[in-house]
Amino acid sequence: MTKRLTMVISFLLVMGLFVQSVAQFTAEEVAERGKWEKFLEEAEVVDFFQKTGSDAVTEPYVLTLEKDGVRKRALWKDAFGRQKGALENWKWEIAAYRMDKLLGLEMVPPTIEKRFRGERGSCQFWIDDSMTLRDKERKKIATPSFKVFSWNRALYKQRTWDNLIANGDRHQGQFLITGDFRILLCDHSRSFGTDKKMTEQLIYDENFAEGPRLMKELPRSLYRNIKSLTYEKIREAVEDYLTDKEIEAVLKRRELIVAWIEKRIGELGEAQVLY
Repeated sequence: MTKRLTMVISFLLVMGLFVQSVAQFTAEEVAERGKWEKFLEEAEVVDFFQKTGSDAVTEPYVLTLEKDGVRKRALWKDAFGRQKGALENWKWEIAAYRMDKLLGLEMVPPTIEKRFRGERGSCQFWIDDSMTLRDKERKKIATPSFKVFSWNRALYKQRTWDNLIANGDRHQGQFLITGDFRILLCDHSRSFGTDKKMTEQLIYDENFAEGPRLMKELPRSLYRNIKSLTYEKIREAVEDYLTDKEIEAVLKRRELIVAWIEKRIGELGEAQVLY
C-alpha cells in the first residue's frame, strides 16, 4: 500500500468518525422523518399491548400500525399529572421531538399526537433493531474501540440536551443503541421542569451526584442553535405543547448552558470544546 493511499484511507476514517460524532440519526433517516410523522398520524392501529414493569412507569401502549401495506410499531402514552412521585405529561414527548428538530440534535425519534381508544396522547416511532443501554450493560456488550470516539461525543450531546429540557430522569432504559452503536433518546414525559432546582442549576456538570458528567465537546452547530434560542423560536416550534412558563424555564437553562460552555472555552480554548 502506498503512503499516499494510506493517508487517504486514514483521512476518510477520521471524516467518518467526525460525521458519526455530529449526527446520531443518519442523513437518510432525517430526510424520512416527515414520511414517518405522516405514517404515525394516518396509519391504522391493527394490534396493541400495554407495557408494564419497572421500565414502563407510565404503562404506555405498543401499537402496531399499518398503512398501504407497511407495518411499523409505535409507543403511545397519555400520562398526565403526578405518577409515582413525579410529574408526567405526554405533551412533553412531542415538545421534545420538536425541540430536537429545532436544534438539529437528531437523537429523538419522530413523535406526534395521535388519538387511541378515544384519548389524546403522544405516539413515537419505534426504533427496530435496537437495544437499551441497560441491555447492553447486562449482556456486557462492549462498544467497539473504533466507535468509542463517536459514542463519547453522543453522550456529551445527551447531557447538553437533558440540561436544556430539564430531564433529570434519564436512566439506562431510555438510551436506545442501534446495531452500529449510535445513541438515540426516548421517554421525555418527565422533562421541562419549571421549579427553582430546574432553572438555577444544571443536571449534568462537575457536581453530578455520581461524579462529573460534563458537556465536554459539542458540535458548533448545536451550541449555536442553543445560544440563539428565543421565546418566539421555541413557541413556533412547539406550538401549544409547552406553556409560557415552561418555555421561560428552557430559556433560563439556555443561559446556564451558555455560561458554562463559555467558561470552559475561556479555560481550554474553543478548539477543545467545539467542533
